[in-house]
Amino acid sequence: MDGSTPSRRPLVGVEELRTALAGPEESRPVLLDVRYRLGGPPGRSEYERAHLPGAAFVDLDTALAGIRPDGAGGRHPMPDPAAFTAAMRAAGVRTDRPVVAYDDWCGLPASRAWWLLRYYGKDDVQVLDGGLAAWAGAGLPTESGPVEPPRGDLTPTPGLRRLIDAEGADRYAARGTLLDARPAARFRGENETVDPVAGHIPGARSVPALETVDRDGRFLPEGELVARLRAAGVEPGTDVGVYCGSGVQATHLALVLAVAGVTDDAAVYVGSWSDWITDVSRPVEV
Repeated sequence: MDGSTPSRRPLVGVEELRTALAGPEESRPVLLDVRYRLGGPPGRSEYERAHLPGAAFVDLDTALAGIRPDGAGGRHPMPDPAAFTAAMRAAGVRTDRPVVAYDDWCGLPASRAWWLLRYYGKDDVQVLDGGLAAWAGAGLPTESGPVEPPRGDLTPTPGLRRLIDAEGADRYAARGTLLDARPAARFRGENETVDPVAGHIPGARSVPALETVDRDGRFLPEGELVARLRAAGVEPGTDVGVYCGSGVQATHLALVLAVAGVTDDAAVYVGSWSDWITDVSRPVEV
């Protein structure tokens, strides 16, 4: 581990964050703005228009994912450790200060930062429930323009959360504990507009990540999340694997599992469906 404090509750509310930011400078959380839209332009322009005071922008495509010209590993493969380290240090992430990530898309991009930081040993990280909209909706101030925080000193230690590949995902699916976080229509093989092959990994169960938040982008109450997971056959303590299209909604579902008290360490198939379909010998179910 990196010497940080023990793992915190995965979500933080607006008022709790406001209080933390008003505390002593040495204990204030580092803020990461992880705005992103699938198929859309990078979120930096939106970030520079308005963001939480002091927040640094983190680009999902370049900081939280790798670049694989051959397409291996899916659309958002794991980032190169050195590139991830550089991005986190540039964003001001330190070993001795907590981190709060937020976005404006139901917590999906922020959950990718949450999971990756924990994978690399940074446990004191949370996601702002409701994101930027919740902060602004509470009448709290934002600022514009770029931020260059003091350089961080994070030294990641990879492998401290479970990462699985296609074979691992297949094993979870075989015992009925692999969850597909994509919208239900894509799980069924309908209206597939992102990947060239429609369907899902045989044996996987559908728990759409976007159905675990309300219309304001806040996570559903814990009891409702537990009920939805139980409907998919997942009880607290279950060893669960998760995947989606490219490993973003999957990390959101990993966050849901932590919020619901099922597991703090879901096994994430980062390559997800976009990696699964690169091998034509792998079965597809619709």
